[in-house]
Amino acid sequence: MRRKIVAGNWKMNGSKDLVQQLVGVICDHAVGLDSGVEVVIVPPAPYITLVQQQADGKLALGIQNVSQWQSGAYTGEVSADMAKDLGCWYVLVGHSERRQLFGENDEVVARKVGQVLESGLTAMLCVGETLEQREAGEAERVVAGQIKRGLAGVSADQWSRVVVAYEPVWAIGTGKTATAEDAQAMHAEIRSVLESMKAPSEEISVLYGGSVKADNAAALFSEPDIDGGLIGGASLKADEFISICRAFPAGS
Repeated sequence: MRRKIVAGNWKMNGSKDLVQQLVGVICDHAVGLDSGVEVVIVPPAPYITLVQQQADGKLALGIQNVSQWQSGAYTGEVSADMAKDLGCWYVLVGHSERRQLFGENDEVVARKVGQVLESGLTAMLCVGETLEQREAGEAERVVAGQIKRGLAGVSADQWSRVVVAYEPVWAIGTGKTATAEDAQAMHAEIRSVLESMKAPSEEISVLYGGSVKADNAAALFSEPDIDGGLIGGASLKADEFISICRAFPAGS
């Protein structure tokens, strides 16, 4: 059975006070644990250790970015091995903000995926099209290309540590979201692309991201190929995030 995952990407937000307040509330509610949902917190790197201390093993930990290099004279970079040393399990790779604002292309993304997998961590590959690409009928081609190039170096024994997060760029932080039906269609396409790459497509979790909120999470998570969400702004609000984590249909 595929893992059900809800990951909260805090982006460049947070403080020591927020960590202590937010993570504690999430843990107090034992969010999703009884229904088999894996809850992941992905804070800014300076707060990783504090989140880990507050989570006390009840939540999984991720990091928002790692270097394409293993080590060396790369001031300001953080390696996958360092993320593992801090207790991270997941690494976001290829988020649209990294692609758009920092010029990361599929070649860089692929190198980062390689570093993550070599370190023994799980790569959460983010893919998605812009509004212009969707309106031009190119959404499926764009997403397929990002997957094929970004995961080109994955070996047969590494697929169990790959998660894909579909985040339509036009829906991130805009308040807009794909309908559950549109999201499902793309998730099914993603699974088809993975199958064409000889990956165990039915075993790989594919998450949806893009303005997921408590009022649309249940519809999204009820679709057969949507295994959870990568949550942005809503992950900074305890009640909202807890509701999203509880939005999976009973018995799923």
